[in-house]
Amino acid sequence: MTYPKIELHVHLEGSVRPRRLLEIAKRNGVALPADTEEELAKLYRFRDFAHFIEIWIMTSQVIRAERDFREIVVDYAGEAAAHGAVYVEGIFSPAERVKYGVTWDEAFSGACDGVQEAKERFDVTVRLTPDIPRDLEITDPHEGAERTVTYASKYRERGVVGVGLGGLEKFPPEPFAATFRRAKDEGLGSVPHAGEVEGPASIRGALDALGADRIRHGIRAIEDPELLAELAEREIVLDVCPTSNVRTGAVASIEEHPLPNLLEAGVRCTLNTDDPAMFGTDLGREHEVAAGLGVSPRLLFEAGVAGALCGDAERARLSTIAQTFDWSKV
Repeated sequence: MTYPKIELHVHLEGSVRPRRLLEIAKRNGVALPADTEEELAKLYRFRDFAHFIEIWIMTSQVIRAERDFREIVVDYAGEAAAHGAVYVEGIFSPAERVKYGVTWDEAFSGACDGVQEAKERFDVTVRLTPDIPRDLEITDPHEGAERTVTYASKYRERGVVGVGLGGLEKFPPEPFAATFRRAKDEGLGSVPHAGEVEGPASIRGALDALGADRIRHGIRAIEDPELLAELAEREIVLDVCPTSNVRTGAVASIEEHPLPNLLEAGVRCTLNTDDPAMFGTDLGREHEVAAGLGVSPRLLFEAGVAGALCGDAERARLSTIAQTFDWSKV
């Protein structure tokens, strides 16, 4: 049966299915390194995390117009809703898109239009958490970071609830401390990527320097018992993405995934697709994976309620779903 789900970690650029990606590329007059859905599927066979980032940049650069941002939000909201999603936090990287000609306002406005349309069409609540690329290739990476926060704050009333830090984790989080302090001062949540490829020090930096409200990935916390205990005590939610972790080589296999051990240590974890089109997955398949690992769907949903960067009214709605749904039938 389809049961209610919360997803807090999906990159909207990485959610675009091949047919739509080819359509957007053609519309914008952008050449892709693949001309068919089959060729794109071959392109998505990643050697490692660095190769994934290379292909992600190569394909996501076709997204260049306000219409594109609206469409990718609505498309994914419809897909997630079909798998039972009632609340989704979508990630996009406006600073990277600006390099290809879209304006900051067009990127944010288009995504926010998608938030509204998703609610009207699918009755799923979508909120946005734009990422700051830590390895941003512009004159001053911190200028891009500051602008991300400026526009995130400007569009708070239209569904933007937080700011993340993405890209290669070999670039540490600490240099972005001032930017994230400003984001939090302006009422935005802090949701950096950390502890996926790099070790526990990456997570520690996200917590201490960026004041992380939630950690995107964080699976390598399993290597540090003291950090695990702190995450559990502080109720810091981890956004866990099993298929993604295997496809990028962060984890050797699904059977070896640390999700059950993280939960056993008392750490709250949500279940997410990360870049579903690129990893050949969807929200339903991720829950099948979790079930195979013996993970309770109710536990995942309750972690989603705790970790969501939503307002009080939305959290109350989600809490009611958690309390009234008959989980015994799952």
